[in-house]
Amino acid sequence: MEQGNYSVGLDIGTTKIVAIIGRENEYGKIEVLGMGKSKSLGVHRGVVNNITQTISSIQQAVEQAELNSGLKIGSVVVGIAGQHIRSLQHSDYITRPNSEEVINNDDLDRLCNQVYKLVMLPGEEIIHVLPQEYKVDGQSEIKEPKGMYGGRLEANFHVVVGQVSSIKNIGRCIKSAGLDLGNITLEPLASAEAVLSQEEKEAGVALIDIGGGTTDLAIFKDGIIRHTSVIPFGGNVITEDIKEGCSIIEKQAELLKIKFGSAWPGENKDNEIVSIPGLRGREPKEITLKNLSKIIHARVVEIIEQVYVEIKNYGHEDQKKKLIAGIVLTGGGSQLKHLKQLVEYITGMDTRIGYPNEHLAGDSDEEIASPLYATAVGLLMNALESKTLGKVVDQQEEVQKEEKVLVEQEHVGAEATMTSHKERKSIFDKWSEKLKDFLDNAE
Repeated sequence: MEQGNYSVGLDIGTTKIVAIIGRENEYGKIEVLGMGKSKSLGVHRGVVNNITQTISSIQQAVEQAELNSGLKIGSVVVGIAGQHIRSLQHSDYITRPNSEEVINNDDLDRLCNQVYKLVMLPGEEIIHVLPQEYKVDGQSEIKEPKGMYGGRLEANFHVVVGQVSSIKNIGRCIKSAGLDLGNITLEPLASAEAVLSQEEKEAGVALIDIGGGTTDLAIFKDGIIRHTSVIPFGGNVITEDIKEGCSIIEKQAELLKIKFGSAWPGENKDNEIVSIPGLRGREPKEITLKNLSKIIHARVVEIIEQVYVEIKNYGHEDQKKKLIAGIVLTGGGSQLKHLKQLVEYITGMDTRIGYPNEHLAGDSDEEIASPLYATAVGLLMNALESKTLGKVVDQQEEVQKEEKVLVEQEHVGAEATMTSHKERKSIFDKWSEKLKDFLDNAE
């Protein structure tokens, strides 16, 4: 196995933290080599609010992924969400010194970097600058200006902005967990990468990622990201409502939601009852499923209506901005029974559940193809695309190399120092030299 052929996506969510190690196979599909998952304890509504607990949860997920894959994780691509995220539209241009030369990547980078210098509100930082359409010398609707002649290069940008402190806190947790931060990506963009097809992005689609703490929205049209938004409610608020409404503990409320919950109250008959054990010898509680689904329905309608307001703000009823591919639901919350039908009823738009299995290799674990892991798979795809390969090293290979070094020292002695200059550059050889010096001094 070659070093650096693997990438890692780390999804720091409100309910769970997931680390996925993977690589691209010869067919361009993602081969998942190991996955680790832990309960997220220090994150509230997508924002870190307890550094120590978050570090410990990250370490737990990473250790599990390392154990499953036999690989050591170094660099990760991490997702960011939370109610502090906002997006804006911005236009900018550059004048090229020589219009006789064709536009190249340097020009596009210069234009993007200019947008990063925009003055934001105090405490805010630009996370993403996503070009939409370009103009060259006034000629509009250009998707790819590279290779064209022109003096003035102009573009419309979708700019994603977040709180500096929240971004720094995520960086701090990653570093303290003994990892390198390869890249930070907006979570709805990662989820979109994992569950949307290019045809849907072209036709116009709204991706709704219902997580534990937040519901993320990303709108695409003509293959370009048009709008992103984070709504500060998710599956945890529904659990909280069930807990309060039925006077039960959180663990029971979560189980009730997963096993018997439905977003459509009409589905349940009045005589359908579930019995919940009482605390410490108290009488068991009887809850009607109709009541349960009424509680869930009320909160889900509120979340969907807020998302629909955002979709309408983009202007999807306008013929030019029509979202032909409708809505794609993903995230853990999308597994709620009859949610698809409710979303179609409220919005009048075609809806489907988004699974990340399209990009996964055929022999992948079925669990990873669940909407629950859409963001983590998207982050892994982002890591592979941006070549955040970093220091993911095969542990077995490392052990073999260490043994080999020790054997060489025992049998070859002084000859072991006669390595070529090229070989000395390798990390393992440098390590073996240090080990040899240490052993020599000990003698």
